[in-house]
Amino acid sequence: MRSLSCLILLPALLCAAGNPPTGEEVPAGHSYHGEVFNEGPRQGAWLMGNTGDVHFPITTASAEVQEFFDQGVGQLHGFWYLEAERSFRHIAALQPGCAMAYWGMAMANVNNDRRARDFIDEARARMEGVSERERMWIESLHRYHHGEEKDDKRRSRRFIRDLESLIDRWPEDPEPRAFLAWAAWNYRRQHPIGSHQAVSSLIGEVLDTNSMHPAHHYRIHLWDRERPDRALASAALCGQSAPGIAHMWHMPGHIYSGLHRYADAAWQQEASARVDHAHMMRARLLPDRIFNFSHNNEWLIRNLNHLGRARDAIDLARNMIELPRHPRYNTVSRRTSSSAYGRRRLMETLVRYELWEELLRLADTVLLEPSGVESDIIQRQNSLGLAAWQLGDADRLRSGRESLEELLARKRRERLEAADEAERKAVADDQAEDKVAEAMVSAMRRFSRSITDLRAALARMDLYLALLEDRPEEARRHLGKTRGLPADQRARIHLALGEEEKAVEIIGKAVESSPGQVRVHAAAVEILHRAGRDEEAREMFGRLQDTASHLDDDLPVTLRLDRIASDLSIPVPWKRPFQVPDDTGIRPDLDSLGPFRWSPWQAPGWSLDSLHDGPVSLADYRGRPVLLVFYLGYGCAHCVEQLAAIVPRAGEFENRDIAIVAISTESRAELEKAYKESRLLEDIPFPILANPSLDIFRSYRAFDDFEDVPLHGTFLIDGTGAVRWQDIGYEPFTDVDFILEESRRLLSQPTVHLASDSILQRDVGESAPLSP
Repeated sequence: MRSLSCLILLPALLCAAGNPPTGEEVPAGHSYHGEVFNEGPRQGAWLMGNTGDVHFPITTASAEVQEFFDQGVGQLHGFWYLEAERSFRHIAALQPGCAMAYWGMAMANVNNDRRARDFIDEARARMEGVSERERMWIESLHRYHHGEEKDDKRRSRRFIRDLESLIDRWPEDPEPRAFLAWAAWNYRRQHPIGSHQAVSSLIGEVLDTNSMHPAHHYRIHLWDRERPDRALASAALCGQSAPGIAHMWHMPGHIYSGLHRYADAAWQQEASARVDHAHMMRARLLPDRIFNFSHNNEWLIRNLNHLGRARDAIDLARNMIELPRHPRYNTVSRRTSSSAYGRRRLMETLVRYELWEELLRLADTVLLEPSGVESDIIQRQNSLGLAAWQLGDADRLRSGRESLEELLARKRRERLEAADEAERKAVADDQAEDKVAEAMVSAMRRFSRSITDLRAALARMDLYLALLEDRPEEARRHLGKTRGLPADQRARIHLALGEEEKAVEIIGKAVESSPGQVRVHAAAVEILHRAGRDEEAREMFGRLQDTASHLDDDLPVTLRLDRIASDLSIPVPWKRPFQVPDDTGIRPDLDSLGPFRWSPWQAPGWSLDSLHDGPVSLADYRGRPVLLVFYLGYGCAHCVEQLAAIVPRAGEFENRDIAIVAISTESRAELEKAYKESRLLEDIPFPILANPSLDIFRSYRAFDDFEDVPLHGTFLIDGTGAVRWQDIGYEPFTDVDFILEESRRLLSQPTVHLASDSILQRDVGESAPLSP
């Protein structure tokens, strides 16, 4: 039986809905309504529920339109901008003249001025028949993007004053107050908040009207870095006020983390992760398309580490690394991507909890293989060096040191080359001698951080080698050159060098600066015990018992603590059960929110006529990988370019046991005609299938539900039927090198569990085609 590992490229189809409204020819896959509509969500919305108890009345005779608008406003309050824009686009399809739908799209692009300007222009062009209240909302946002005030400070101040005018005109409406609270925080860099208490009181006025309004979100942002204790009441209600929005569960985690309540912070962030995972699996989105997703999950891993939930931290970090990557959203070179965060947090967890064998084993897998990213290379070698020291592996230490030396030498060469290039350019521009020297120094300065970090990493390697080979004086010298060593590791090294007083001093300061962090307290217990300070160790053990309720039982540190407890006459089991505080609100069961891990969705099956070989189905390829290319017909120039890029590389896919099949929007008769006319089609060494009904494109969501036209798309399906990677958009994905590399990475991972039907079907119905 052949495997089902398939890479499916679904290019956009030729539009079947007729000529664009402008009468101009529009490239296949592009929106009929202008460039601004090419980006953003192009699949239909659905009424989700659980997006916030808000009501923002607009001019419409449709109860459905009003529901979608209220949903979109709730999503705006939860910073769920992708889904907010989807809700407002759905309204524009249901009621094309609805000006406020375009106001909503502009608000959903608060971080993208270019698109926001285009959307608010569309809103203003449709203002005939709107209410005075709607007109004021639209005009205020239009002035922000197009007004006389050109600098950010003046235009944001004008927008704030416009919101105040809305409050004056409609004092009973909570929405202007809610958005004013948002604006006060959002524009705090242009206008520092003079009185946090005044803004908090403004939010209080909203909550007096509706105690479960999502404005709890803004109170948390307001007090986050000021006085987190003042947002505890909102932290207990924020997620509950809009339980379908992951970010609303995440934000209370800021407050609890700020108060060192890591168990409560982790609960909130786990709730956020589960809601995000469920939504992405349901809506078939790549993970990093969701705002704040990677940040929430990496912070959750940090808090799991603080609690000692190392196994869960490792599981989630692995999941972040295993997630599909995309050059626009998620690569290891982007420090805030899931891939980069996952690698950093996985290495941190394995090191913190001394899982040395597991670290070395994973270093030889796709999870922690060399990445080519400098900061990641340094962390990886630092981690592997520490593991090698602990395991007595001098050869691995020397090998890691050699790799760092080679990288340092390369950086030094690049620094000299940059200086030479700067000198040549400055001389060619006839710069003064001092300016030439200044340009050279500036060019070299760009390498300073890299070279400093590499020297410090080499000092670590030399330190570990000196410790391993019992050269204490040399070890002390190298220890002084290291940077970024965690306090507990530094203290342990001083202890290994016989410097007990120094070790106790360092770990004591770490305990005071890290309240609630179990690993630091555990290290303090061990160091005090090894230093013979049993009374202090016993007192520290009592503090540890208050923080270690969640510490995994099977970790090396836990097993050592069990022995120390016995030495100190502390009854075993010594961990105290966690008591949930009474100020965290009513919390749902976490499993009801979604899964702990993201899982891919099941690829829809299909069986289609081929140009030469009769019917072909997805099931035919069960047992081997397949690259399945859907293209928009011979008339789509971009699709022809895509095929032209793939055909010469077909042998590389075949060498990886990935077959190729193509699907076209054309009928079989049209395919035959194109085959006779096209040299390209004659050269295609894989089957070509016909899908003129476009039903397969719809089933993979490679389709614009708003304009009833197909889209370009790329999907990687593994042997279990799981869609491991995808790209859907107005242009075909043509980076064949990336596809080959991502296929290697994803298909070499263990088989994953598919998203359950209960997750995929929850809150999602079949969207009817919409025509704006």
